[in-house]
Amino acid sequence: MFQVTPLRRFAVTASAACAAVIAASGAGPGAAYAGTADALTTVPSYVGDGVSLAPPPVREEDQVSGDHLTVTVRHAGAGVDGTFEVYCHPGGGSHPDPAGACDAVDRDTRWGRDVFAPVPEDGVCTMRYGGPATAHVTGRWAGRPVDAAYDRSDGCEIERWERLVPLLPDLRPAGR
Repeated sequence: MFQVTPLRRFAVTASAACAAVIAASGAGPGAAYAGTADALTTVPSYVGDGVSLAPPPVREEDQVSGDHLTVTVRHAGAGVDGTFEVYCHPGGGSHPDPAGACDAVDRDTRWGRDVFAPVPEDGVCTMRYGGPATAHVTGRWAGRPVDAAYDRSDGCEIERWERLVPLLPDLRPAGR
Protein backbone atom coordinates (compact mmCIF):
# COMPACT_ATOMS: atom_id res chain seq x y z
CA MET A 1 0.00 0.00 0.00
CA PHE A 2 2.25 2.87 1.21
CA GLN A 3 5.96 2.20 1.23
CA VAL A 4 8.52 4.57 2.78
CA THR A 5 11.49 4.80 0.44
CA PRO A 6 14.74 6.62 1.26
CA LEU A 7 13.81 9.35 -1.24
CA ARG A 8 10.36 9.80 0.30
CA ARG A 9 11.91 9.89 3.80
CA PHE A 10 14.35 12.58 2.60
CA ALA A 11 11.53 14.65 1.06
CA VAL A 12 9.45 14.52 4.25
CA THR A 13 12.48 15.43 6.40
CA ALA A 14 13.43 18.33 4.09
CA SER A 15 9.85 19.62 4.05
CA ALA A 16 9.69 19.54 7.83
CA ALA A 17 13.01 21.39 8.10
CA CYS A 18 11.84 24.10 5.68
CA ALA A 19 8.57 24.51 7.57
CA ALA A 20 10.50 24.89 10.84
CA VAL A 21 12.71 27.63 9.37
CA ILE A 22 9.71 29.50 7.96
CA ALA A 23 7.83 29.20 11.25
CA ALA A 24 10.86 30.35 13.26
CA SER A 25 11.30 33.35 10.99
CA GLY A 26 7.76 34.56 11.62
CA ALA A 27 7.37 34.92 7.87
CA GLY A 28 3.98 33.26 7.72
CA PRO A 29 2.69 30.57 5.39
CA GLY A 30 2.87 32.68 2.21
CA ALA A 31 6.66 32.97 2.46
CA ALA A 32 7.02 29.38 1.33
CA TYR A 33 6.03 30.41 -2.20
CA ALA A 34 9.10 32.01 -3.77
CA GLY A 35 8.36 34.83 -6.14
CA THR A 36 5.09 35.90 -4.55
CA ALA A 37 4.64 39.35 -3.09
CA ASP A 38 4.14 37.78 0.35
CA ALA A 39 7.48 35.96 0.12
CA LEU A 40 9.25 39.11 -1.01
CA THR A 41 7.82 41.30 1.72
CA THR A 42 7.57 39.05 4.77
CA VAL A 43 10.78 37.00 4.85
CA PRO A 44 13.26 38.80 7.10
CA SER A 45 16.87 38.99 5.96
CA TYR A 46 18.06 37.41 9.22
CA VAL A 47 16.70 34.44 11.15
CA GLY A 48 17.57 33.35 14.66
CA ASP A 49 21.09 34.08 15.86
CA GLY A 50 22.33 36.11 12.89
CA VAL A 51 21.87 33.40 10.23
CA SER A 52 21.34 35.26 6.97
CA LEU A 53 18.80 34.29 4.33
CA ALA A 54 20.20 36.95 1.99
CA PRO A 55 23.20 36.28 -0.28
CA PRO A 56 26.56 37.51 1.02
CA PRO A 57 27.60 41.02 0.02
CA VAL A 58 29.70 41.38 -3.10
CA ARG A 59 33.39 41.41 -2.26
CA GLU A 60 35.65 44.01 -3.83
CA GLU A 61 37.97 41.35 -5.30
CA ASP A 62 34.97 39.85 -7.13
CA GLN A 63 34.26 43.17 -8.85
CA VAL A 64 37.37 43.11 -11.01
CA SER A 65 36.27 44.04 -14.50
CA GLY A 66 36.67 41.27 -17.02
CA ASP A 67 37.46 37.59 -16.74
CA HIS A 68 40.94 36.13 -17.18
CA LEU A 69 41.91 32.55 -17.98
CA THR A 70 45.29 30.93 -18.59
CA VAL A 71 45.11 27.87 -20.85
CA THR A 72 48.02 25.42 -21.03
CA VAL A 73 47.75 22.75 -23.74
CA ARG A 74 50.17 19.80 -23.96
CA HIS A 75 50.55 16.81 -26.32
CA ALA A 76 48.03 18.21 -28.84
CA GLY A 77 50.55 18.74 -31.64
CA ALA A 78 52.87 21.31 -33.13
CA GLY A 79 51.34 24.76 -33.36
CA VAL A 80 48.66 23.85 -30.83
CA ASP A 81 50.67 23.22 -27.65
CA GLY A 82 51.50 26.18 -25.46
CA THR A 83 50.24 28.54 -22.80
CA PHE A 84 47.74 31.22 -23.79
CA GLU A 85 46.13 34.11 -21.93
CA VAL A 86 42.47 34.96 -22.51
CA TYR A 87 40.82 38.15 -21.28
CA CYS A 88 37.06 38.46 -21.64
CA HIS A 89 34.67 41.36 -21.05
CA PRO A 90 36.57 43.08 -22.75
CA GLY A 91 38.31 40.44 -24.88
CA GLY A 92 41.99 40.08 -25.67
CA GLY A 93 45.12 38.12 -24.83
CA SER A 94 47.60 35.82 -26.53
CA HIS A 95 45.04 33.10 -27.35
CA PRO A 96 44.70 32.50 -31.14
CA ASP A 97 40.94 33.30 -30.96
CA PRO A 98 40.15 35.31 -27.81
CA ALA A 99 36.63 36.29 -28.93
CA GLY A 100 35.73 32.69 -29.81
CA ALA A 101 37.26 31.44 -26.55
CA CYS A 102 35.19 33.91 -24.53
CA ASP A 103 32.04 32.97 -26.47
CA ALA A 104 32.65 29.25 -25.81
CA VAL A 105 32.76 29.78 -22.07
CA ASP A 106 29.91 32.33 -22.10
CA ARG A 107 27.50 29.98 -23.90
CA ASP A 108 27.89 27.33 -21.15
CA THR A 109 27.87 29.71 -18.18
CA ARG A 110 24.65 29.26 -16.18
CA TRP A 111 23.69 30.40 -12.69
CA GLY A 112 24.33 27.58 -10.22
CA ARG A 113 26.39 25.45 -12.63
CA ASP A 114 30.16 25.27 -12.90
CA VAL A 115 31.14 25.47 -16.57
CA PHE A 116 34.53 23.97 -15.62
CA ALA A 117 33.13 21.11 -13.49
CA PRO A 118 34.73 17.69 -13.94
CA VAL A 119 32.88 14.73 -15.41
CA PRO A 120 30.75 13.08 -12.68
CA GLU A 121 32.48 10.00 -11.24
CA ASP A 122 29.36 7.84 -11.62
CA GLY A 123 28.84 8.78 -15.28
CA VAL A 124 28.63 6.15 -18.01
CA CYS A 125 31.16 6.97 -20.74
CA THR A 126 32.12 5.35 -24.01
CA MET A 127 35.53 3.71 -24.12
CA ARG A 128 36.65 6.00 -26.95
CA TYR A 129 40.18 7.38 -26.74
CA GLY A 130 40.71 10.88 -28.08
CA GLY A 131 44.51 11.04 -27.91
CA PRO A 132 47.14 12.17 -25.42
CA ALA A 133 46.25 15.89 -25.38
CA THR A 134 45.78 17.55 -22.00
CA ALA A 135 44.83 21.06 -20.97
CA HIS A 136 44.89 23.00 -17.73
CA VAL A 137 42.71 26.10 -17.29
CA THR A 138 43.30 28.50 -14.39
CA GLY A 139 42.22 32.05 -13.57
CA ARG A 140 38.92 33.74 -12.71
CA TRP A 141 35.56 33.44 -14.43
CA ALA A 142 32.35 35.15 -13.32
CA GLY A 143 34.08 36.23 -10.12
CA ARG A 144 35.11 32.70 -9.15
CA PRO A 145 38.51 30.99 -9.22
CA VAL A 146 39.09 28.39 -11.94
CA ASP A 147 41.48 25.44 -11.75
CA ALA A 148 40.35 22.71 -14.16
CA ALA A 149 42.18 19.85 -15.87
CA TYR A 150 41.10 18.35 -19.20
CA ASP A 151 42.08 15.24 -21.15
CA ARG A 152 40.59 13.08 -23.90
CA SER A 153 40.70 9.70 -22.15
CA ASP A 154 37.08 8.63 -22.81
CA GLY A 155 33.86 9.77 -24.46
CA CYS A 156 32.75 11.95 -21.53
CA GLU A 157 36.11 13.72 -21.30
CA ILE A 158 36.17 14.25 -25.09
CA GLU A 159 32.66 15.78 -24.95
CA ARG A 160 33.68 18.01 -22.01
CA TRP A 161 36.72 19.20 -24.00
CA GLU A 162 34.70 19.85 -27.18
CA ARG A 163 32.14 21.98 -25.30
CA LEU A 164 34.93 24.52 -24.73
CA VAL A 165 36.28 24.65 -28.30
CA PRO A 166 37.79 27.16 -29.27
CA LEU A 167 39.00 27.94 -25.72
CA LEU A 168 40.57 24.49 -26.03
CA PRO A 169 41.89 23.48 -29.47
CA ASP A 170 39.60 21.65 -31.87
CA LEU A 171 41.15 18.17 -32.14
CA ARG A 172 38.28 16.48 -33.97
CA PRO A 173 39.27 14.57 -37.12
CA ALA A 174 38.84 16.55 -40.35
CA GLY A 175 35.35 16.25 -41.84
CA ARG A 176 33.61 15.71 -38.53
